[in-house]
Parts: sequence; C-alpha cells; structure tokens
Amino acid sequence: MKLIGRVEEVALLKSLLDKDESEFVAVYGRRRIGKTYLVRQVYANQIVFECSGLHQKDMAQQLENFWLTLAEQNKTGGPILPPKTWLQAFSQLRAYLAGLPAGGKKVIFLDEISWFETPRSGFLAALDNFWNQFCSKREDVILVICGSAASWIIQKIINDRGGLHNRITQHVRLMPFRLGEMKAFLEARNVQLSYKDIAQLYMCVGGIPFYIKDLRPGKSVAQILDELLLGSGARLKDEFPNLYAAIFKHNQGHETVVQALAQKNKGMTRNEIIKSTGMKSGGGLTVVLDELFQCGFIQRIYPFSKVSEDCLYRLVDEFSLFYFRFLHNRKGTDSWQQITATQSFKNWSGYAFENVCFKHVYQIKKALGIHGIVSNEYSWAQKGSTKMPGAQIDFIIDRSDNCINLLELKFHNTEFEVTKDYASHLREKAEVFKQHARTRKNVFLTLLTVFGAKRNEHFLATIAQDLTLDVLFD
Repeated sequence: MKLIGRVEEVALLKSLLDKDESEFVAVYGRRRIGKTYLVRQVYANQIVFECSGLHQKDMAQQLENFWLTLAEQNKTGGPILPPKTWLQAFSQLRAYLAGLPAGGKKVIFLDEISWFETPRSGFLAALDNFWNQFCSKREDVILVICGSAASWIIQKIINDRGGLHNRITQHVRLMPFRLGEMKAFLEARNVQLSYKDIAQLYMCVGGIPFYIKDLRPGKSVAQILDELLLGSGARLKDEFPNLYAAIFKHNQGHETVVQALAQKNKGMTRNEIIKSTGMKSGGGLTVVLDELFQCGFIQRIYPFSKVSEDCLYRLVDEFSLFYFRFLHNRKGTDSWQQITATQSFKNWSGYAFENVCFKHVYQIKKALGIHGIVSNEYSWAQKGSTKMPGAQIDFIIDRSDNCINLLELKFHNTEFEVTKDYASHLREKAEVFKQHARTRKNVFLTLLTVFGAKRNEHFLATIAQDLTLDVLFD
C-alpha cells in the first residue's frame, strides 16, 4: 500500500540518506498513528537490523529477543552465545554492522524502545555507548528509535539530562492525519464519502490511520460508525482503556485530566483543572499537561489578553471526546442514528467541529488569503453584566496586520441562511467583542459552513467573507 500523506516527515527522513554523517532519529507519537509503517516504508531498502521490544517482559527475555533477531538477520552467521548484558548485545550488533559491505546508509530500527528498558537493565547506558562510541564515528548509520510510549521517549531520550543529552540529531513527532490526508487514505481503499461524511467520521475518531484502515467500500457513515464505535462487536470498543496506558507509564493522571476537559467545551485554566480533578499543583501536573500536549490530545489556547496564566487547555482528541460524551458508562445499544436525534449530539457536534477547525488553521487562513500573516487563534466567551451583554465567539483569528476575523462555524445539513435576527445577533456580538477587547483593529465577520450560505440581503450586509467545508481538505 502506498504511503499516504506525511509529506514533511518523509522528506526529512529521506534527506538523511544523503548526509555524510550518521544520524540518531526519534520518531514518536500516539498509539495507532503509523510510526512503524512510516519508518519501514521510507527505509525499506536501507534497514539492516530491526528489533521491537517485548511488552512487559524481563531483561533476560528482551536480550534473548534481541539476540534471536540479530541471528536471523545476520546471513553470514550470527553470534553463537546469547548476550548477558546490553553492552554485550550492542557489541554483537557492532560486529554485525562492521561486517556489512561498505557503501550506502545502514538503518538500525529499534521499535517499542521503552519496552527494552527494564528495571536496572542498563539498556539506556548501553544505547548511549553504542551511539557515541560506534555510530557517531561513522558516516553511514541512521539509528531510528520509535515507540508508542511517547512520553518515555520525550523524558528519557529527547529531554534527557544524562548520558543521552543532546544525542538525538532529528526527531519526528507524528500527528494524526488532517482531513485532506484522511480523504486520500480512504480513497486509496476505494472508500468514497462526501466531504461532510468524512468530516463527521473525523469528528468521532480523528485522523488515526489504524482506526479507519479496514473500512469497506459501499458503507454509509452511519454504518461505519456503528461498526467502529457503537455495535455489539465495535472494533474500537476496547480502545480507550488501552490508549493512554500504552502511551503514558503512569496514565491515571492523564485520564483524569482528559475526563475533566471533556466536560468543558471551551477548555479550562490550570487552576480550574486543579479544582475539578483534585490534583496537586506542581511538577506532576505540569508533566501530565505537557505530555498530553506533546502527543496531540490537548491544545493550549491563549486568549485575547495573551496572559500566560489565563492559558486554556482544551481537549482536541476526537476519540477521547466522543468516548466521554457517548461511550463512557454507556447503557443500552444506541445506534448512530439514535444518537444524532439527541440534544447531546447537537451540543457535541458544534464543539467537535470547532476542534476540527482549530486543527486546520492553516487551511482556513489560506482560504482567506492570509496564510502568510502571523496570527493567534482562540475561542472567546464573555458573561453579560448589567452594563454590557455577554457573547460567545466560536473561533477568532487575531492577525498582526491590524485585522481580526470572527468566525461563526455552522455544521448544518443544508445550505445556511442568515436571517434578519441572526444578522443582528452577529453585529451585536462583534460590537460586544470590540468593547471587551478594547481593540481598534478591523473586525470581519466570517462564516464557515458545510454547504455554504444563501446570498440574501442579510448575508450581504453582515458577512465579510464566507468559506465552505471543502477548504479544510486542502
């Protein structure tokens, strides 16, 4: 199967083949994102040794696995005796590499890297020694480490202050597909869906290749979502209990934070998270929030004031949000069509569509002709008072060219109509925002809908720019 998307990541990894020095590469990201597939596809002709750690196995079993893998891949005859330490294991790998023909890059791929490191095993020290004393002295080695435990790679390798400090020469953070990549991925499997249906699917499971790789042609989005999430044999029925556990070693705090954020659409400040979860303020919470951000589960949203203490942490992982809204403590056997008839669905779909737009800021800015302009993006809400009414704005693009786009996001099934009352409401909302924000910038009311809006007199008198869903697929 042809590799879909990942254009920048592929270009980076391929560029290392032309360098006249060895490279130490860390590829990390959430579970099911396609890390192993990416490395294997890009370096299909250069991998000379590939070994994956064993889940929850002891040091002896990890060493035996490493030795057996090396013996299998060493066609000239591998080491006779299994290693007793990781220093011995990497020494055997060095001997194997030294015996390979000269010329061309040689890729060593260590997958599920965190599973190799068992208590008091000395794996990381041996890995550092292997890189520093062997690989870095050559010009033809690309050492790639990868794994689902992204937080472990970040802490132990990328941000390490010990032996591995500054050893990584390149790191690739693999993120979920954007809508355009998801569309191409589905089409490669002959799954033809409309823009709206793909967006609907994306809002439920996100751009995770593994979740959608087995979809069959000829199914409606309702049938697909029943098969994935809601039916008695749903493929992702047991995904959530494994999702955070596979990525984070101590995952209880991560799940607690995510569950709290799932209840607050616009996000929560750090103090609000502490109050809601009962977690203590300190380094532990800081680590949890940073790891959730690094793995793409949450975004940091800075409000108009740009005061760092007011930063909002917003849950943007589609699968987690859908899980807590519709699957957590679920009773009965609701189908997708039953869920869409509920008020809970209407509330969720509006917020989920906002998240999609936050992940496609570049596409929105490009469609508006402002992708080269520096900007800050956030949502905004202000409670009313006796002196001034309140207002809420879905999506704001605060630009450095003295302009602000106030976006209204409408995930409707039909062409949207701007009525007289709605136009009045939008103008009032814009005025409330300008007064609260005390801004002198030009403010443009902008509409983003699924099927576009009717060009009536109220639309023409109120909306400065309008976009349709298809621009997010660019």
